[in-house]
Amino acid sequence: MSGVDAPPAPSTSAQTAPDVTPALTPATATAAPKVLLHDHLDGGVRPETIIDLAAANGYDALPPGDAEGLGQWFRDSADSGSLPRYLETFDHTLAVMQTREELFRVASECAQDLAADGVVYAESRYAPEQHLRAGLALEGVVEAVNAGFRDGEDKAAADGRQIRVTALLTAMRHAAMSTEIARLAIRYRDEGVSGFDIAGAEAGHPPTRHLDAFEYLRRENAHFTIHAGEAFGLPSIWEAIQWCGADRLGHGVRIVDDITIDGAPFSEWLEGAKSNPAALVEVELDRVRLGRLAAYVRDMRIPLEMCPSSNLQTSAALSISLHPITLLKRLRFRVTLNTDNRLMSGTTMSREATLLSEAAGWDLDDLRWVTINAMKSAFIPFDERLATINDVIKPGYAALGADGSPPASEPAA
Repeated sequence: MSGVDAPPAPSTSAQTAPDVTPALTPATATAAPKVLLHDHLDGGVRPETIIDLAAANGYDALPPGDAEGLGQWFRDSADSGSLPRYLETFDHTLAVMQTREELFRVASECAQDLAADGVVYAESRYAPEQHLRAGLALEGVVEAVNAGFRDGEDKAAADGRQIRVTALLTAMRHAAMSTEIARLAIRYRDEGVSGFDIAGAEAGHPPTRHLDAFEYLRRENAHFTIHAGEAFGLPSIWEAIQWCGADRLGHGVRIVDDITIDGAPFSEWLEGAKSNPAALVEVELDRVRLGRLAAYVRDMRIPLEMCPSSNLQTSAALSISLHPITLLKRLRFRVTLNTDNRLMSGTTMSREATLLSEAAGWDLDDLRWVTINAMKSAFIPFDERLATINDVIKPGYAALGADGSPPASEPAA
């Protein structure tokens, strides 16, 4: 796709009014068309829906309180700074996603909520193996979720909002069902399932344990992403790419472990610069060096599914202002912006964009660039990706005053 989609130059205070890209306000962020590649279905359930479904199915382990209080409980629990504890919050959402009716409702509401936030294309991931307690077969889980997404798309369209949602089927790293789930993804690849993923705690569960699944998917010409480089570092990323053949990296934030600034490892340099919230915006790029793995990820345009708020909760980043996404954007990595778990992080795509605007100086052209990056990287056919970029995304940003045209001296992306 065209080099005109290279990222805009970082904003500077010296720009005059006619050259300034429109501000990325909360309202503008919501109005802008957005693409979401990394969002967990069981991490985005409405609190009121959890309460309703728990009452209906007899689940009595929810923390006491109303929907607002329950939502706050999820956010507070996820703020622990520990990925394993963060993952524990899913016990409650999974408890109300075990029947066809429950899965249908959650999936439908997911599509509607994303559409209301201005998302025009989304890939929602979930692990079918975690939804079998009430007697559903794996196929029944997938069919219920797919039906729910279609219902949500129809209801969003009735409200004047167009969205397309496809599913990524996830296998859990600590379990032994990855090949079975991979076969399920192939079975439903023409019925709303666009790809495959593995998720769960990285430490002690390397992606190479699931090579049979990845080799099967590659033989079937299928797409897959791998959670890598979130809680664990470069070995996880290297295995995901070079052993398993991942098309994208889920998170991938730890790729900065293979970057130096002024000759110092990124984390060491950042420790000395953390008192300056604009450090990653201001550092001159000729002081930055990429290691072999980081250079490979950039050279091969391997998409990074980055989730700033979630990374703060799991201690994968220090702050929004110092999140590696801003430096990686400046270095022209294939960066995408995502939510991960909207319930646990209390977030939306618009909120993630607004946070980066407020803390790291992102503007509307930056959001446009990561949106096009994401659409380029989606697991649907090329012609459909291109149509969404040309017919929906670019006109949407143009209407908001952003054309995204970079200076002629900027490299292609």
